[in-house]
Amino acid sequence: MPEKSFPGILSTVGNTPLVEFTRLLPEFGSRVFGKIERFNPGGSIKDRSALGMLMAAIRSGEVQPGRSVIVESSSGNLAVGLAQICRYFGLRFVCVVDGKTTEQNLAILRAYRAEVEVVTERDELTGEFLPVRLRRVREILARTPAAYWPNQYASLLNPKAHETTMREIEQSLDGKVDYLFCPVSTFGTLRGCRDHITARGLDTKVVAVDALGSAIFGLESTQRLIPGHGASIVPPLAVPAYADEVVHISDLECVVACRRLIGREAVLAGGSSGAAVAALWKFRHHVPDGSNCVLMFPDGGDRYLDTIYSDSWVREHFGDVSHLWKD
Repeated sequence: MPEKSFPGILSTVGNTPLVEFTRLLPEFGSRVFGKIERFNPGGSIKDRSALGMLMAAIRSGEVQPGRSVIVESSSGNLAVGLAQICRYFGLRFVCVVDGKTTEQNLAILRAYRAEVEVVTERDELTGEFLPVRLRRVREILARTPAAYWPNQYASLLNPKAHETTMREIEQSLDGKVDYLFCPVSTFGTLRGCRDHITARGLDTKVVAVDALGSAIFGLESTQRLIPGHGASIVPPLAVPAYADEVVHISDLECVVACRRLIGREAVLAGGSSGAAVAALWKFRHHVPDGSNCVLMFPDGGDRYLDTIYSDSWVREHFGDVSHLWKD
């Protein structure tokens, strides 16, 4: 028998498990944990942001069930979180995604009856989809009565939702969190975790895990394959000083780390989760023995079966690289 029942599916957002990995880096002198956010009801860490932003708008009256239209840009995971919440409250949801959004995410969005607009053209300047997605959102807002944009890229409710994420980690480890490896995109998770770390006076060092070819920490924006990791423009929420260290990870490094993770720990993780693993590998010599290292795992790998976990997709983009993850 379950210990507790929950009043509706949205009450299950948060309180995700922290799992220790003992096989991932067997010679490593510190403990490694993964915060497994795929256990949120929508399958990712973005459920926290979606619920925080939308519930605040409903409580304030800015969003009225049965009348308001929610419009947002997403690479996939936030869209799924919002779609579930909108379906729960009977809200119409229009989501702008792009060509990198996985088929699984698109299918989930349609199951929730979200109206999906797929951007296929890339921005001329950056070669990325995000600037075009944001322009499309503004066009939809302008022509849609009672439209509301949660705006995950600028809303302070996004990082606010992740103060609880860090609180859960702190409580699980009795306050001893030496390193937090946090993949970045909107900067919401990292900023919220840093706010909690500062408020609590913790000694945690925050390692930002950014994509090679992402503009967040000053690199030139280039085309990338893994959705939801990095950004082609610097998000308004970004505060670079909130990161004690920055590690840039390539698409190939994400793939190799994901494949290594499933081989050693039987964890099917998403691309940005693989980036966190790859970042720890790169940074491991800077970590004193006896430390507690927490890796943020934003989502699971079930939505990457046609990409990261597809041998043909990997060969198409990187060649025969299977030797890189075989022990």
